[in-house]
Amino acid sequence: MEGSIRIAGTVGESIVDGPGFRYTLFTQGCPHHCPGCHNPQTHDFAGGRDMELEALLRDMCKNPLVKGVTFSGGEPFCQPEPLYRLAVELKKKGKHLMAYSGYTFEELLGLPDPSVKKLLSQLDLLVDGRFIEAERNIELRFRGSENQRVLDVPRSLAEQAPVWAEQYR
Repeated sequence: MEGSIRIAGTVGESIVDGPGFRYTLFTQGCPHHCPGCHNPQTHDFAGGRDMELEALLRDMCKNPLVKGVTFSGGEPFCQPEPLYRLAVELKKKGKHLMAYSGYTFEELLGLPDPSVKKLLSQLDLLVDGRFIEAERNIELRFRGSENQRVLDVPRSLAEQAPVWAEQYR
């Protein structure tokens, strides 16, 4: 697989970034700059480092106990094309895929880059919406503030409207 992606880092074994035992990729660069962001070091588009997609895929698949991959950030949808190519390969290997985005589902559908919709088409879950410090709630599963949603992406795409993943409501 050709190409690279700008990353802030990775976590090879996570149980907090989505359901089950997962690998988390933190992309570099974010336009949202949410006050109170958990990962402010990922905001600078010039920060982080480039990583070859093939090397990243090998790293994501080396632990047979890892059943899913989460794209976090930064803002993953600022690099939708390389993430889409990575997602296609991960799906072939049976991985559950989810992403965090400061954009809402509706905003993502309105973005002009066709790679955004291609990336969405590979996801199982999406946590959408900017982090709002005044709505912070540490009791929420896989999200940081009350305004954020955990969406069932295949159903949301089919209905062209956000559909909650009911088990995370």
